[in-house]
Amino acid sequence: MKIHLKRINKDYRFETTNERGDVVYLDNKSEENPQGASPMDLLLRGLAGCSSIDVVMILKKQKIELDDLEVEVEGFREGGVPNVFKGIHLHFIMHGEAPTAKAIRAVELSMEKYCSVSKMLEKAAEITYSITLNGEKIK
Repeated sequence: MKIHLKRINKDYRFETTNERGDVVYLDNKSEENPQGASPMDLLLRGLAGCSSIDVVMILKKQKIELDDLEVEVEGFREGGVPNVFKGIHLHFIMHGEAPTAKAIRAVELSMEKYCSVSKMLEKAAEITYSITLNGEKIK
């Protein structure tokens, strides 16, 4: 895995490109009009994406298709320098015909076994999660 970063203005805007050519813009969120994600924002996005891919993959292997999946992620930082995450909470919002037990198990497997981003971040931050299925909180 390889990423290339290039500064594209006189301030804090950067363009990052991976080996496939996918582009993501970075900026300093404290700027007046940031035009990209902050590096810490990208960590939370990466966690949401990694766990979502796992959940969909686990359920697909069981022939369960979700109609919709959303994940709301909130990171809690303690202040100071470096201002690292000390806690992260993910709320999985699922819609579809997934049985409750299978939805819970898919999220558990992702968060506790498969999600590489979660496994890396849990060394620095407490990661918790909750699940809503078809409008009902199930965990």
